[in-house]
Amino acid sequence: MRKPSIPKTRPLAKGLVILHEDRDILVVDKPAGLLTVGTDREKSRTAYFILTNYVRKGRPRARDRVFIVHRLDKHASGVLVFAKSEKVQSVLQGVFSRHEIQRKYWAIVEGNVEKDRGTIRSRLAEDKSLRMHSTTDKTRGKPAVTHYRVLRRAGKLSALEVTLETGRKNQIRAHLSEMGHPIAGDRAYGSSLNPLRRLGLHAFQLGFKHPVSGASLVFQTDPPPEFRKYLPK
Repeated sequence: MRKPSIPKTRPLAKGLVILHEDRDILVVDKPAGLLTVGTDREKSRTAYFILTNYVRKGRPRARDRVFIVHRLDKHASGVLVFAKSEKVQSVLQGVFSRHEIQRKYWAIVEGNVEKDRGTIRSRLAEDKSLRMHSTTDKTRGKPAVTHYRVLRRAGKLSALEVTLETGRKNQIRAHLSEMGHPIAGDRAYGSSLNPLRRLGLHAFQLGFKHPVSGASLVFQTDPPPEFRKYLPK
């Protein structure tokens, strides 16, 4: 996939930044701490709410809206794509479900990861506390595959580049924790360190074919400031 010519970024509310927009899709860089979509407790502090207001351009009665394609954890940051119609949403969700996408993350994890690269394969299921864990029960767990390579080892932490082959809920967080290297700042999955003052996970690259034109697109962000000291220069 080739990297597209990306227009000048446009910052919106709550630190959300538009990386690319055309008549069919919106690609954004979501900051840590912002929900992708609303919950019972929070409706307005979400990427979905902010982008819906943006596409309506100050016309509150307009029917314009964006459509969810995939999600990032609230405490993770990085690249997200939204559709501008239900038809485009359906096409993109099919692309994601068939894993015809390229997704790469930076993960700052606890400990010195011994192997330079590796692959984690398991079936992931959700427990009663809503956390994901690996299981041998094929009736509950869904196949999940995570590839990683070490970018840098620095004392009590390692920086990884993580590539998803599947996209299960909390997949990276669960797999790295079960490997013995929870993501820094991820108390839910066993982390005891928080040097970044946030979850050490950033979706830095997303590649897919345009749902209408078929053009190959790759969107990539720079590291968040708090990640830079842990990544190779």
